[in-house]
Amino acid sequence: MTETATVTNWAGNITYTAKELHRPRTLAALRSLVADSARVRVLGSGHSFNEIADPGAEGALVSLAALPPEVDVDTTARTVRVSGGVRYAELARRVHDHGLALPNMASLPHISVAGSVATGTHGSGVGNAPLAAAVREVELVTGDGTTVTIGRGEERFGGAVTSLGALGVVTALTLDLEPVFEVEQHVFTELPLAGLDFETVMAVAYSVSLFTDWREPGFRQVWVKRRTDQPLPGFSWAAPATEALHPVPGMPAVNCTEQFGVPGPWHERLPHFKAEFTPSSGAELQSEYLMPRAYAVDALHALDAIRTVMAPVVQTCEVRAVAADDQWLSPAYGRDSVAVHFTWVEDTAAVLPVVRRVEKTLEAFEARPHWGKVFAVPGAVVRERYPRLGDFRALVKDLDPAGKFTNAFVQAILRD
Repeated sequence: MTETATVTNWAGNITYTAKELHRPRTLAALRSLVADSARVRVLGSGHSFNEIADPGAEGALVSLAALPPEVDVDTTARTVRVSGGVRYAELARRVHDHGLALPNMASLPHISVAGSVATGTHGSGVGNAPLAAAVREVELVTGDGTTVTIGRGEERFGGAVTSLGALGVVTALTLDLEPVFEVEQHVFTELPLAGLDFETVMAVAYSVSLFTDWREPGFRQVWVKRRTDQPLPGFSWAAPATEALHPVPGMPAVNCTEQFGVPGPWHERLPHFKAEFTPSSGAELQSEYLMPRAYAVDALHALDAIRTVMAPVVQTCEVRAVAADDQWLSPAYGRDSVAVHFTWVEDTAAVLPVVRRVEKTLEAFEARPHWGKVFAVPGAVVRERYPRLGDFRALVKDLDPAGKFTNAFVQAILRD
């Protein structure tokens, strides 16, 4: 199936230049499409805020949403094989039905599994690495239409998962699972930045998120997600919320996951938003930067010094801890990280100058931008911050010598 209508990303800030959107219904049709195309990029769920998915005017933009949605759980091995078009909400429900769980989830469960791990997407928690860390095997269709499988333990695996879509079309992933668990969520308000013991606060529970709108010093909200099989923490640094809250101040909390310590299944608490709430569009832009966690307090104070610049265009800013992983292009590669995520207003002209100011402020902290968000860091600077980029470049040349899966975005990153 092929569509010729104009295609935009979820937020509407990117209009893809490809003339057609292809929705193959079978793996055979996908292989044929890839083999016959000069350039291919996969759209995923469209939750990227830049041109990472755009194949260019003469390229093939591909959605995997029409392929059979396979979710094959192996309860003995504690693994699940999931097809490339499946989103986390559906995957989580199917896994939970088998008494198993993913170790972590992102704040929004409506994003595709393959697209999330390809861009280094993550959840929160000092012991929780990005979502790609759960992947043990990746299957992809390469430029000639054949399938290649790369598993954990192979030398090239470090470049195979967080790959920016540059190696081929990911048709399936095998993920590690663990026994099912429950989580309870508590929200606190008005955590001071002054005197913040970042490591202690972020380690108080399985997942912790700090939110601020930068209109005043400190954090407006703290979301604490405790696994019920782990100790109950005290939280003396901020007051408990007296009403259910949305991360964006003033927004109704009806679509947020349950608060006030009500226990529930892992997949109904680790995200911030309910799976049954399906966002049709996002009146927002997003940026995110990951830095070594040792820099967290200094980086937050540096941002606080420019909060009058950020506040007019920020809806909310989320701060999380992310454990290091070993994917060569992961923003958390080789370093336990602090992630600072900005949800901006939907105004590119107003937001971009502020993004540049934020990036200038974070320059001293070795910030790596999230691959799927709005950023303006020059390619040369980004390349300096990834010590295994040369290995990834070699892997691309090996699996995609014709450059079928690159585009202007990827080329700017891989350039020698």
